Amino acid sequence: MALLLDIFGYLSVVLRGLTLLAQSFTIGGIAFQLLLLRPLQDRLSVDALVVGKRSQRFLRHSAFCWFVVVLASLAVNMAALTATLDLSLRDAAGADFARSGIVVAACALGIAMFARTGTWVTWRATALPALAALALLFQLNLTHAASRLDVRWPLFAADVLHMLGAGVWIGGLPYFLMALNGCKAEGDQRLIGRRYSLMSMASVGAIVLGGTVMAIAYLGSFAAIYGTAYGVMTSAKVAMLVMLLALGAGNYLAVERLRRRDPDAPVLRMKRFVEVELGIGLTVLLTAGSLTSLPPGIDLSQDRLSWHEIVERAAPQWPRLTSPSVDQLTISQLQARIDAADAQRVTAPPAYVPGEGVILPRSAADIAWSEYNHHWAGLFVVLIGVLALIERLPGGGFARHWPLLFLVMAAFLFFRADEMAWPLGPIGFFASLRDPEVAQHRLFVVLIVLFGLFEWRVRLRGQEAGRAALVFPLTVAAGGALLMTHSHAIANIKDQLLIEMSHTPLALCGITAGWARWLELRIDGKISRAAAWVWPVAFVLVGLILLDYREA
Repeated sequence: MALLLDIFGYLSVVLRGLTLLAQSFTIGGIAFQLLLLRPLQDRLSVDALVVGKRSQRFLRHSAFCWFVVVLASLAVNMAALTATLDLSLRDAAGADFARSGIVVAACALGIAMFARTGTWVTWRATALPALAALALLFQLNLTHAASRLDVRWPLFAADVLHMLGAGVWIGGLPYFLMALNGCKAEGDQRLIGRRYSLMSMASVGAIVLGGTVMAIAYLGSFAAIYGTAYGVMTSAKVAMLVMLLALGAGNYLAVERLRRRDPDAPVLRMKRFVEVELGIGLTVLLTAGSLTSLPPGIDLSQDRLSWHEIVERAAPQWPRLTSPSVDQLTISQLQARIDAADAQRVTAPPAYVPGEGVILPRSAADIAWSEYNHHWAGLFVVLIGVLALIERLPGGGFARHWPLLFLVMAAFLFFRADEMAWPLGPIGFFASLRDPEVAQHRLFVVLIVLFGLFEWRVRLRGQEAGRAALVFPLTVAAGGALLMTHSHAIANIKDQLLIEMSHTPLALCGITAGWARWLELRIDGKISRAAAWVWPVAFVLVGLILLDYREA
């Protein structure tokens, strides 16, 4: 139980993000069946029957995952509630969030049972959307709108529009991709593309309308956009929405060419754009899960960042390339005092226990240590991006070994990222993982090693690398998505937000780099050549942001 309480905050964010993913895929699957496949079934080829069975299977699995994740989230929240407030399990089960969670889980299980492979008879076509609607209504009790004492019903309506739009559009993308890959006939692709395009445009309208209402209600002012964590994360969602709209616009043009029976309609490009749309859409949903853990900006009238403070922190300075020693850090000095005071004991108590929630004071040496780590990491990333650009120039083949720099950077971060943990600190490797921030740092190190090794293999083998080449873009994009859920335990909310100000553009650049590299590998022509220049530039930008990272 103690371990659960240690990681509760981060675990609840992850579970919320997974809930939104499974919920969106379930809603998207139901909409795809009822609004696209069933109305068009008499006009599609026999390939559509196979696609229908595959999409029903994916719908069933998505609904079951929704059921499991909601139950897991419910169990975690109830366990934390009973442990902290000394409530009985029955009392905790009577809370509003518990009752709502049980209803949502029951609806998800019902959808999974009713969505078994087979003919969509009338009762099933009615029951599935009814269960999804009921689940969405009870899901509203778990949103910010439920806690508002004023304008609650407009916010409930905005939330429904937002979740429904995201479900039909983003949640429908896997099914659309199945249809494009499974239906080879040009007529099928024309009909499916046109219908899904209309569904997506309506969904975008719902997302924008609902999001605008919520942004006005939860932010309240322009200053809250840059002055609060809620505003910063909302801005990140808007930036990713713009990426999605750009990809969607490209697909709309491809669908229009199909509709005009243009033999040169870029169907392959449309498929690849849908893959990238899906990847960025998943990140948007994870970011939305993280957003629910933050208080609305309108509720934080104090300790907001001013524009002057942001500009002052962002002003370029020479990077810190020298580091204080470990014994100068707060935790080392505190441990030394404890050891001296308890010299008569065999084992003195530790100065810091991972995940216990106690925030240690930060000295100038602690800040210098962290800035040194970020600045050297920035140098590595800038060098990687520059070498990747050089490799594309005539005579630049000597730079193809640049992925090995990832391994050097991973070793550097493994030793330096968490000074209180093994191998530099007194806390053991596994014990340190109780701290969510340390666990995230370790996960990032693993990701860096993975895509470094795989990309080096790709550089050596060239066209023979096969699907191994996809590991690099996927892990880079996954790293950007994880960074959207990254958290820091800093007492001063302004310091925390100023760091968030740098991590958010880092995440957006990582997402851009990962999916640009994906497009370079998956398609040919002008877009592939342009993407080949975009992702190294994004890496250089990541490095420059890290070089300008400051905590004071």
